[in-house]
Order: sequence, then C-alpha cells, then structure tokens
Amino acid sequence: MQPRKTDLARNALQAHRAPLDMRQRRLLILCDGQRDLAQLTGMIGPEASAMVIQLIQAGYLVSTAPVEPAPTPAVAAAPTAAPSAPAERRRSLVAARIYLLGILEMQRHPQAAALFHDLQRARSDEDVIAALHTSLAALPTLTSPGYAERVRQRLLEVLPEAHAAQLERSVATPA
Repeated sequence: MQPRKTDLARNALQAHRAPLDMRQRRLLILCDGQRDLAQLTGMIGPEASAMVIQLIQAGYLVSTAPVEPAPTPAVAAAPTAAPSAPAERRRSLVAARIYLLGILEMQRHPQAAALFHDLQRARSDEDVIAALHTSLAALPTLTSPGYAERVRQRLLEVLPEAHAAQLERSVATPA
C-alpha cells in the first residue's frame, strides 16, 4: 500500500486548523504516493499503519491497494508490551529542530529565512536551543499569535524533557 494525500489533506496541511496532532501531520506530509507502508513505519514507528487507517477513514488519505487486516494484529501486539518506549523515543532535539525548520520555511518573510539559516547552522545543543528560542520569540510577529502558540506547544511535545525545561526557562526569563 502506498497511501497518498487527498485534497482534504492538502487543505488541512495548508490551513493549520485541522484537528490533527503533530504525528498525523507528519504522516500526511510523508504520504506522497511514493512511500509504502513499510517505509512509513520505519519513519514514524509501529503505530504508522493504524494512523494510516484512521486517516483513510477520515478522508485525508487514499490507498493504492486494499488494507491487509492480517498483519495489523501482529503489529498491534508488539507496542502493547512497551507502550512508553515509542513515546519517549519520539522526543529528540533533532526532531524539534526539523519541525521548526519546516515551520520557518513555510513563512514567506525575510526574517523567517534568516531564522531558518541560523537554526540550520546551529551545531551544539546550546546553539540549537538558543536558535529555537529566538525563532519562537519572533514567530508571533511573522504569523498569528495563536498559530505561534500551537507551534510552541508542539515543539515542547517533541523536545526531550531536559531541553523543553531549558527552553521554557529561557522563554520565561525575558518576559
């Protein structure tokens, strides 16, 4: 199966107002009709097949082949053994950086381009956190405050807890 986006999905990704969580948005972005379910599972994790089925049922994706029900129970049995392991594995500074780079890249503003390049060039963890902080501080001037707050919340979901606390402290300090 090689799922691909529907017009509903394209509109939802552009509008940023659809009732999708960050993982669902990431999966929609990756579903280009070129990647099969095995590749998506490698990128997203073992819950990818269940998410694809949910997004197909919601009308965000279409499948090029029928969903095979036999492998699904075997895949579903594995995550129940350790449900907290995949959730913790999703937290990473790299993922947070990539997420914010994507957000900045979508902004059509020279300041966003400069912030994008600063974040892209940051190498050490401290430099990345500083660039994340600078970008988050500037985002409300580039977009709506509500959208900037949603980006901040999603970024805190992805960041490792120690880095999220550090970023929260740095955001609280200037205010």
